[in-house]
Amino acid sequence: MKKYGLIGYPLTHSFSKKYFSDKFTREGTSDCQYDLYEIDSIKSLPEIIASQEELIGINVTIPYKEQVIPYLDKLDPACKAIGAVNCIKLTSNGLVGYNTDYYGFKTSLTNWLGEERPQALILGTGGASKAVCQALKDLEIPFLKVSRNPDPSAKDTISYDEIKKSPDYLAKYPLIINSTPLGTFPNVSAMPDLPIAELNKGNWYYDLVYNPTETAMMTAAANMGAKTKNGIEMLHLQAEAAWDIWNK
Repeated sequence: MKKYGLIGYPLTHSFSKKYFSDKFTREGTSDCQYDLYEIDSIKSLPEIIASQEELIGINVTIPYKEQVIPYLDKLDPACKAIGAVNCIKLTSNGLVGYNTDYYGFKTSLTNWLGEERPQALILGTGGASKAVCQALKDLEIPFLKVSRNPDPSAKDTISYDEIKKSPDYLAKYPLIINSTPLGTFPNVSAMPDLPIAELNKGNWYYDLVYNPTETAMMTAAANMGAKTKNGIEMLHLQAEAAWDIWNK
């Protein structure tokens, strides 16, 4: 039996097990299994690997995309630039880290934007935001990061309070990308602290959250006329990229 899985905490929101289980059924792959490993500390990773001899690949989700790096033996060159890992391949030479979020997000975003390249606000500065930043750099889309407590020395990061004081940010940076878990099941009422009344049809709101399929913030943005998109296409694209890595 070939085993694959997902580490993170919590994992109540994850569709990964269903996605891969459905994939195995659809493709008639009877010798594969995908499991969830909900761990409250990244220190549990070596124990999981030691206890699962048939494990071939692991997905990594919140909050371990950065914390997992010291446990890896090698990083894919592209992954080094991003600074976060969401995919691990177990090899005879150790654990190799990759980032398929980058591919999934970049492909999904360009599918949505077409030829448009609006300047962007990236909500959040965690592991998921690092893949988003790299994708926007490669697409030559200028951006600012938004944090609740930005580092005063970080010139590319502003606070939510600054946006509320100067709503013009939402016009100057019409593409808003939520890379935080805000709004994820079961806390579906949570929303980024943005001046929603300032949104309009000139805005694009991309939410990396995919469960629920429409977050409270997506609904609020759409009600103001903004175009919205969730993270389900990104999820599918990054999952297939991980599958290719594990089996190449």
